Amino acid sequence: MHRPASTSPIIRSTARRRCVTSSHVERITATLLAACLLVSTAPALCGETSSPAVVESQIDIELQRAMAATGANAIAMAVVEDGHVTHVASRGRRNAAGDPLLTDTVMYGASLTKAAFAYMVMQLVDEELIELDRPISEYLDRPLPDYPDDPRYGPWSNLADDPRWRSLTPRMLLNHSAGFANFAWLEPDGKLRIHFEPGSRYAYSGEGYILLQFVLERGLGLDVGKEMQRRVFDRFGMTNTGMTWRPDFADNLADGWSIDGAPEPHDPRSKVRAAGSMDTTIQDMARFAAGYIRGEGLTPQAHAALFRAPLPIATDRQFPTLQSELPAAKRCENLASGLGVEVFDGPQGPGFIRGGHNEITGNVWVCLQRGRRCVVILSNDVRAEAAFPRLVESVLGETGAPWRWKYGAMTFWR
Repeated sequence: MHRPASTSPIIRSTARRRCVTSSHVERITATLLAACLLVSTAPALCGETSSPAVVESQIDIELQRAMAATGANAIAMAVVEDGHVTHVASRGRRNAAGDPLLTDTVMYGASLTKAAFAYMVMQLVDEELIELDRPISEYLDRPLPDYPDDPRYGPWSNLADDPRWRSLTPRMLLNHSAGFANFAWLEPDGKLRIHFEPGSRYAYSGEGYILLQFVLERGLGLDVGKEMQRRVFDRFGMTNTGMTWRPDFADNLADGWSIDGAPEPHDPRSKVRAAGSMDTTIQDMARFAAGYIRGEGLTPQAHAALFRAPLPIATDRQFPTLQSELPAAKRCENLASGLGVEVFDGPQGPGFIRGGHNEITGNVWVCLQRGRRCVVILSNDVRAEAAFPRLVESVLGETGAPWRWKYGAMTFWR
């Protein structure tokens, strides 16, 4: 489940181009200069070549500072350079008992699942099993509303009086333009409905991903859990990742902490949900991020399609979903929805971001296409989200990532 972030006061900015919370190039420059003076060979911070141990020490300093500043109990972080994992680190504790968070500790992936699912779908596109712009009605053996209601999906019967469902395509479901609320249960009456002409605008929706999962399973006869395992997790060596709970996760599992610091147990999800059922580790997500930015397992055309011709995003924030679109002059420039990720164009060129959030989870993944550089952060304490901009920028520099749009009313640690 993906919910809005904290509602604490936000540091606002009049800058429209990158939709960031504040212009802090000077602070980043000073930080990098200080790091260079202290450790003249730190590559990720200073742009030079050095030993991994030096960079790891700088990452460790940033993680420790982030935890102290936000009160978060644990943060894990990975760095990808030129499409290869260079650093993986974890700090803090994985549960209230004080057991350490390790780089192979199983954590909730939340909506990072969407990016992995979209990557799997593009393999199906490569194999011509599905087409991005072909209506989903052509893959089903009966009208969508005629399928019996199933607690795992839908309920599709709610769409019986709205023929617009027939125009839905896999692309619309992946780029959040189906017209659905995030989930049907968020509707005042709990009924699924289409709020605007499909494909015409962005509105974040996990329900769209569930519908595409349904199409793959009922229309193509695929087992999405098995396809994800074979095509993504096995391919990238993600040995401690799964779309549902596995008993072997229990020995090294992260529980979590809520925004008020209350500990809560991990939810052992028993059903495959393309919108967000994945459990993973920072080691595994690092491997996926590296393979993803390289385009491993996809044709160049399919890899480019994840980011090509994205749908412009015209809302002030990511949440609440279905909010009104802004006038053109007030929108985030160069922000759009790709397939499973949000794409932006910043001072270092094009990149993308994907988050994952629930009451006790804060995850983010940011990549720059130039240099195939990425930072992945997982935390089992949602308070860590306030440190994400600084942690990402400590490695990648100013990216132009849309932090204010993504996290809404939040005071970020600077």
